[in-house]
Amino acid sequence: MKRTTVSTLLLLVAIGAAGAGLLQAVLASVGRPIIIPPFTLPVALAAIGVIVVLMAVPISRMVRGTSSPRGPVDPFYATRVAMLAKASALGGGLLTGGGIGLLVYLLSRSVAPGVGSLGLTIAALVGAGVLLAGGLIAEFMCRIPPDADNDDDKPLRASPEA
Repeated sequence: MKRTTVSTLLLLVAIGAAGAGLLQAVLASVGRPIIIPPFTLPVALAAIGVIVVLMAVPISRMVRGTSSPRGPVDPFYATRVAMLAKASALGGGLLTGGGIGLLVYLLSRSVAPGVGSLGLTIAALVGAGVLLAGGLIAEFMCRIPPDADNDDDKPLRASPEA
């Protein structure tokens, strides 16, 4: 699994922003109520971001040897946490873009938005940013340090006995 790249995150942010802004404009043009994030969304997103980092801490300690009983890293747990971290980073990027799109739409309206809707949108944007940051931090914590015996740049070759 490769690390999440900045270009992938920027693409997801752009897709989320364009999609949320377009959805808001379509909803408003057909007379439907626009989307205002619920107050539980930023709390849930931030909690998930923090939990992902907390799940990666034992792996980071075991790999770097800073935990007192240095034992083998459970590969299944480490893989699950690494995949959850990547999913959190990608989902956080998409939701951050969505929050940006909602905020831009609210600020571009001719009628000033209510303090409640603006505050909830900003809070959702911050929660999505925490999820994105937590996913990236956990992904960094789950990486294997470079080793002299494990050189990923060299192509794998079949043994001469095969």
